[in-house]
Amino acid sequence: MTPAEILEAGAVHCRLDELLAARGITLTRLSEIVGVSVVNLSVLKNDRARAIRFSTLEAVCRALDCEIGELFVLRR
Repeated sequence: MTPAEILEAGAVHCRLDELLAARGITLTRLSEIVGVSVVNLSVLKNDRARAIRFSTLEAVCRALDCEIGELFVLRR
């Protein structure tokens, strides 16, 4: 599968909802911590994002104390 085919197939899954629940943090609170709108985080959480800035990715991972591989997984 090419990278484009993977993205088209929706194979990248964001586990933001699970990580928030495990840490007892709301999407609104995460938004305040990382400085990204709730709407943009919601797009990410619902697997509708097409791209993410490295600075946003780093801020989310720091706020949730997680690695990138815990935030994103490939569905097969």
